[in-house]
Amino acid sequence: MIALLRYQAALLIGSHRWLPPVILYAAWLAIGVQSGGPILDGFGYAAGGLLPAAVWLTRVCVTNEPPAARNCTAAAAGPGRAHLAGVLTAVCTTVLLALIGTAVVLLISDPHSTDHQVVPVAPAALAGLLAALACLLMGTAIGALSNWPVLRSPGWSIPVGTLAALLLLVLGASPANAAISDLVTGSLHGTITTPWLPLAGTALIAAAATAVACALSSRRG
Repeated sequence: MIALLRYQAALLIGSHRWLPPVILYAAWLAIGVQSGGPILDGFGYAAGGLLPAAVWLTRVCVTNEPPAARNCTAAAAGPGRAHLAGVLTAVCTTVLLALIGTAVVLLISDPHSTDHQVVPVAPAALAGLLAALACLLMGTAIGALSNWPVLRSPGWSIPVGTLAALLLLVLGASPANAAISDLVTGSLHGTITTPWLPLAGTALIAAAATAVACALSSRRG
């Protein structure tokens, strides 16, 4: 699996297809995270931008290979393992973005709430990072289910992935939305809710979605 991950990482770096989602996330941070703003609001905004970025990066990683190269990789390592390596490469890349986003918020935001109460930095950073992980895992799940081999046509996969990302950011029933809402609501009065439950929920959803995609790649390869 390590060799497959190195191969997928080399494909991703060499293709430069990672640039658009990374630029999108950088612009998201530049627009939404205000210098001197409440730290929990900053973490919530930074986490929200990771969901569409993860959807995009997952699409890039699972469709990076031409069909002939994908067939060769599948024949050598197994289609399920090859597809899993692509998804994991997307996860690792988005985790790096999550760490960068968390660091940016820590550097430029102010440790206070909306009503100017002091917010402890370390617990706030932990809650922000866990919310970011929850959002990126939800984005990974969407990306896994809205691309090959679940949806074969880009004409369907791109709008389905985009619509799902938007809905799961705003719907209250979404674990990603719950993680962000906890941060934003906590910022009103300086309370910190660590989003363990939303993170566990998105981890289960991402694992199930990836398992489905890997199983289908074995059948449709």
